[in-house]
Amino acid sequence: MTRNSGRLTQWKITGAGAQRNYLVGWDMRAFEYRQADEIRKALKRHNVRYLFIGKSGAILLGFPDTTQDADLFVDRSLENGSSLVAALRELGFDLTDIQASEIERGKDFVQLKNGPFDLDLIFAPDGIERFEDAWDRRVEVEGFPVCHIDDIISSKEAAGRERDRESLPRLRAFRDYWIQQAKRKKL
Repeated sequence: MTRNSGRLTQWKITGAGAQRNYLVGWDMRAFEYRQADEIRKALKRHNVRYLFIGKSGAILLGFPDTTQDADLFVDRSLENGSSLVAALRELGFDLTDIQASEIERGKDFVQLKNGPFDLDLIFAPDGIERFEDAWDRRVEVEGFPVCHIDDIISSKEAAGRERDRESLPRLRAFRDYWIQQAKRKKL
């Protein structure tokens, strides 16, 4: 059970369209479909090239787990970075000039906690050489551009963090299930 850390006030909306997905005062937020949909719509309006990656990407593929943030693998270009900054501000992120500059130039990793939800922007994920390669392998799930499960696994393997190592056996088992389901759909 999540501990209530203060007076609860339900926010209906937090920015120009993005809605909070937790009660104010709770200790953590959870990634959910509505949040992914808000990201997709805003980034599409601004023509941002990106892929969902990490556990949020796996969840969109059907992986039965939770995460507290969304992870995006973003194509590194000045034009794409500028478009991303505009989309994030539209979503309600209060970006500093330094953060906007880091995003525009494609800093390897930018973690945002100053918006309606937590968001990690990854321009150079471990285990994936080029955005174009991941883009060619992407999976579209109900209009969401998602890294292929093999790329998600490769990235977690290469990162080598303990929490990633702990989730790898379940991700590999999910990968086997996911591929088997895809084969059945083709038959």
